Amino acid sequence: MKKPLYILKSGRLRRKENTIVFEIESDESNVERRVVPIESVDSIYVFGEVDLNMKFLVFISQNGIPLHVFDYYGHYSGTFAPRENTISGFTIIKQAETYLNPEKRLEIAREIIKSSAHNMLKNLKYYQTRYGGFEDIISDIQAVLKDIENSDSIKSVMGIEGQITRRYFDAWNIIIKANEDVFKFESRERRPPPDPINALISFGNSLLYSAVLDEIYKTQLNPAISFLHEPGTSRFSLSLDLSEIFKPLLVDRVIFTLINHKRIRAEHFDDNLNYTYLNDKGRKIFINEFDQKLETTIKHPMLKRNVSYKTLIRLECYRLIKHIIGEEKYEGFKIWW
Repeated sequence: MKKPLYILKSGRLRRKENTIVFEIESDESNVERRVVPIESVDSIYVFGEVDLNMKFLVFISQNGIPLHVFDYYGHYSGTFAPRENTISGFTIIKQAETYLNPEKRLEIAREIIKSSAHNMLKNLKYYQTRYGGFEDIISDIQAVLKDIENSDSIKSVMGIEGQITRRYFDAWNIIIKANEDVFKFESRERRPPPDPINALISFGNSLLYSAVLDEIYKTQLNPAISFLHEPGTSRFSLSLDLSEIFKPLLVDRVIFTLINHKRIRAEHFDDNLNYTYLNDKGRKIFINEFDQKLETTIKHPMLKRNVSYKTLIRLECYRLIKHIIGEEKYEGFKIWW
């Protein structure tokens, strides 16, 4: 089974025959090497200072492997994508036509937010049975969600999304048993993350954004043409769209598990002025849990077989394609278990 290759340390990536070699020089006489068969790699995530050459990039491109780069703080910086071999001019034209049609674009944007809200509510209802105390938050989100069918613009849809998310975050201090100041959550702040919870959310979202992009590349969708988020220069905004749907399942649940099981602690964070971020040990713990979550399987009610959570992302891409080419109405992924 192919899996992502995560590079957390600084070193050099190179090709050796049909393998990827990662070398770390601890001193002039000692070089640590990690050798990975190319056929076992799905994608590459680089968090350290890494040297590589054109020969290596050609090698991974020929094998359909994207390489994602993250900055010092763990934020997504960019992607080297292999040459497209699933490209479809027809699908791209239909995708662009859907974006340019205000009603069609709005229809997809509404469905993305409805699916995202459904999955947030699933999390809240799960913890409601365990801890209680979420009745008002659940009711408030359900009430706001009813307004989405009357939304007449992307701006109004985004406004509803903001209200839902803020109310959802109100429950986090109860969910994560915030009895320590280190995990006290006041509000969502992105750049820079001022506390450990915001640092975890930002890091998890960066991983999810890249994982969704991996799956988009395996389909005929263009990652730069989106429906909820505004397309822009040098960003893959469709990945942002689809990530909204999967954040409650693939990011939030990872955070809840790591904190409540005390696997992420204060020593796994560093501070730089007003910036809080996961250190190398913290990133490794988070990545391991996130990777396991992607590989978790569930029996699909339509396919009648087990599929991984990662496969659910690809299936979401296929549903979107069927909608934009007119085969069937788009219904976003909603947690059914």
